[in-house]
Amino acid sequence: MNALGEFLRARRERVRPEDVGLSGGGLRRVPGLRREEVALLAGISSDYYLRLEQGRDRNPSAQVLEALARVLRLDASATAHLLSLARPERPAVSRRRVRQPEAVPTSVRELLDTWSGHPAYVQNRFTDCLAANALCRALSPNYTPGVNLLRAVFLDPAERELRRDWDELTAEGVATLRGHIGPDVDEPRLVELVGELSVRSDRFRLLWSRHEVRPMLGRTSLLTHPLVGDFELRSNKFEIPGTNALSLVVFHAEPGTRSAELLGLLGSLTASGATPRREDSPAASDETPSEGTLRAADGEPSHRSDRRTAAGEAPRQSDTRPASSEAPPQGTPLGRHEIARLDEDR
Repeated sequence: MNALGEFLRARRERVRPEDVGLSGGGLRRVPGLRREEVALLAGISSDYYLRLEQGRDRNPSAQVLEALARVLRLDASATAHLLSLARPERPAVSRRRVRQPEAVPTSVRELLDTWSGHPAYVQNRFTDCLAANALCRALSPNYTPGVNLLRAVFLDPAERELRRDWDELTAEGVATLRGHIGPDVDEPRLVELVGELSVRSDRFRLLWSRHEVRPMLGRTSLLTHPLVGDFELRSNKFEIPGTNALSLVVFHAEPGTRSAELLGLLGSLTASGATPRREDSPAASDETPSEGTLRAADGEPSHRSDRRTAAGEAPRQSDTRPASSEAPPQGTPLGRHEIARLDEDR
């Protein structure tokens, strides 16, 4: 695999001639810069740059790579990624060791369970969920050990409905995966994941072809939860020392905000057993999840699509339940009065 050449070509095609002081006129068969233009601006020969893109020279000097990074307008993370792609390949024994199953330290599992007010989970560098606490599973049933979170975000329609910032999340997720994997683009687990998503998701295929790279950073997630409605959560990611590149991700809401109220309410509902779970969660099936049936602890089914009632469509007979002072029907976001009443009961 020619990872270095693929990266150079993809990033070259994303730089406009006018961005680097060149005339954009004339017929161009491909978008972005021509190979000879990149070579001229980087101070190297066109033949040498061609050999780099074609994979016939895989060990350019750091000076050449840094010059190319300037021409291609790479940021610090993308530049570091470019430098890593030119390193000699690691020994095969190292690659075998990377593919061994990861073990979440017992102390980290215990820590997850003590954070009753903070959703938290552990993932590996391929975004496989390895451990999660109850409140995290209440956010989405995909936070379950054995589920690949990137796969779920792209292929599970319920995840797209949950995440109001789905476009930004998917772009960041693919770029972070590239940055975290580095030069190990031929890892069997990565090849399997990328192959499946490239076939089944047009958006993933587009994002992967861009070769964008981002460091592993926290973010603010915009969520629409079937029980508590719209709220925002911030997340921070921490690498776990002494593990095979495992990461601990912790969510929190800004103190004193509506989001903090709703997260606390979700925690109360989780403790009381009213948190929804999907019967067709990808944790239990390799098939692409359908719209997703939600089921509360009492066994009553609820569907995300039942929001059609708010649009004026009559509910089905099975969706009609007596009003309760305890909580609204499953799948209906709680209002301020319901929140206040539940808070008084706690």
